[in-house]
Amino acid sequence: MTDAPPVFELLPGAPHSPVLLHVPHSSREIPADVRSGIVLSDAELERELDHMTDAHTAEIAGLAAGLAGLTPWRFVNRTSRLVADPERFPDEREEMAAVGMGAVYTRTSHREVLRPAGTDPGPLVERYFRPYARAMTEAVADRLAATGRAVILDVHSYPSRPLPYELHGAGPRPPVCLGTDAFHTSPGLLAAAREAFAPCGETGLDSPFGGTYVPLDFYGTRAEVGALMVEIRRDTYMTEPGGPAGPGLSRLAGSLAALVDAVSG
Repeated sequence: MTDAPPVFELLPGAPHSPVLLHVPHSSREIPADVRSGIVLSDAELERELDHMTDAHTAEIAGLAAGLAGLTPWRFVNRTSRLVADPERFPDEREEMAAVGMGAVYTRTSHREVLRPAGTDPGPLVERYFRPYARAMTEAVADRLAATGRAVILDVHSYPSRPLPYELHGAGPRPPVCLGTDAFHTSPGLLAAAREAFAPCGETGLDSPFGGTYVPLDFYGTRAEVGALMVEIRRDTYMTEPGGPAGPGLSRLAGSLAALVDAVSG
């Protein structure tokens, strides 16, 4: 038997809710055996976690779930993205591999060494990435079976100033960035998000981060799976980097709940 914390967690919502709030980057947890493969000192690692963790996004999703009329389901990563990033491709399709940030990162947010050259990503992909992908696929399939559709709302945050690893950091950085997909983000879903987040300030599209997360079993083939990425600029709700949440958090949770309500019916 083991008392190890879960790698990820599916928190049930209402049986007839089609909505899945996906929170992939909120955790700072790094198991000791994974930590041993990271070359940073403890202080350097804490600073890297400050920069790369989407702090408080699990709390935003949790508050929104409590406020929504029909409770959404939540899929929350309980380990840091520095262990394995569930939203990357584990192969040559991943553009972030160019800066050492494929499924298993070898470089930091400032393009410095995170793991030694020649590190084999395979064990971490098998232990963390693939089980996560399977469980997320099953969670979406379950919503499809129960309701005939699924709506994945990806909850992220991003820094107010670009970090060196960003490939598209020169564009606009609005208070709320909505990441879209031509197939899975319908005009209605996008309009609902713009209206829901209007109280939080300007919303922009696909800058500085674009796209959505859809399990590959459904990607580009199942229009019943809707998807939208919600990227919240961190200075609107917390002290950067890695500091406490502020009053903006409750406003954002209310807006996310309004979006959940708008797409649940």
